[in-house]
Amino acid sequence: MQKNQQPCYYGDYLQLDKILSAQEPESTKYGNEAHDETLFIIVHQAYELWFKQILHEIKSVLNDFSEQQVRDDKLITVVHRLKRVITIQQLLNQQIGVMETMTPQDFLSFRDYLVPASGFQSVQFKMLEMGLGLKSEYRIDFDKQSFYSRLNENDREFLLSFEKSPSLFERVEQWLERMPFLEFGEFNFWQMYQNATTDMLKRDSEIVESIEAISDTDREVQLKEIEATREKFAALLDEQKYQKLKQEGVFRLSQRAMLSALFISLYREEPAFNLPFQFLTCLTDIDENLTIWRYKHAMMVQRMLGTKIGTGGSSGHDYLKRTTEKNRIFLDLFQMATFLIGKDQLPELPATLKQSLGFYFTKEAE
Repeated sequence: MQKNQQPCYYGDYLQLDKILSAQEPESTKYGNEAHDETLFIIVHQAYELWFKQILHEIKSVLNDFSEQQVRDDKLITVVHRLKRVITIQQLLNQQIGVMETMTPQDFLSFRDYLVPASGFQSVQFKMLEMGLGLKSEYRIDFDKQSFYSRLNENDREFLLSFEKSPSLFERVEQWLERMPFLEFGEFNFWQMYQNATTDMLKRDSEIVESIEAISDTDREVQLKEIEATREKFAALLDEQKYQKLKQEGVFRLSQRAMLSALFISLYREEPAFNLPFQFLTCLTDIDENLTIWRYKHAMMVQRMLGTKIGTGGSSGHDYLKRTTEKNRIFLDLFQMATFLIGKDQLPELPATLKQSLGFYFTKEAE
């Protein structure tokens, strides 16, 4: 049933007159138009439109996680919207292939007209990074020194203010810290977990010791790796050791948040943890896709420019490669795999706790 009182026309609704007239190549100001500059503009405009949609989704998730309690029905919506973000990211990663249909010489025909414009000045991309949790203190040194210097005054003031807002990383950390199941009555899961991991690593050591087909040097290396893993397990459960590693940048999540995330992952098949596990998986997927995008971008720049500096004054490919390795957000969730143990080694949860985590229905006797 029609609800509008005035007819809606396709071109007016999408404001195509504005969108399709928004491509103005710089090269035309200095002579003949560089053919591929239109492609360059449209690809970047498309990126900015998708950034706007991603920010729209992230904003709604942040609103939900600003509450003291995130209800299951809200979490269903959150997971759905983050999966949409992931799908958009996959599209953005594929879009780099469109850019790569342009040859290096095609790019050089207009590149020098763009100085000093660069992706550094994408306010929406900076908002996306900040909104997820990549704030100035966690960036590579080059970014810390020059993150705001390439922006005009209005954009700089806006982002300085935006950076003070709680990020999704911070909201998720608070949400994890509120999880009530780490201690449940007299049940101490972490003591049982420590016993299970100790037994697991002991078995690993015994297996390495018993293998005859390896050299003493290889055996020593493997035993040292097991010992290093043992130290990581010990630090995970020791507040002082964990805090020291956190200060060194090994961990970013608080200890309680990390333990909660691990508990959710270990017992993800419990009904109460299914949605939280999907949510944490979405966060790792988003971080992974962002890393893939940075990597593809770095490879494209190397293909187009070799070792030339970027139009924004960075070291080009070298700078982008370093951001791929260092500008991560939810790295703790990736590293959590270190602390997972097999299902057959998981401590059995008490019946009362399992009942709190599951769905139990009883039918009264007739």
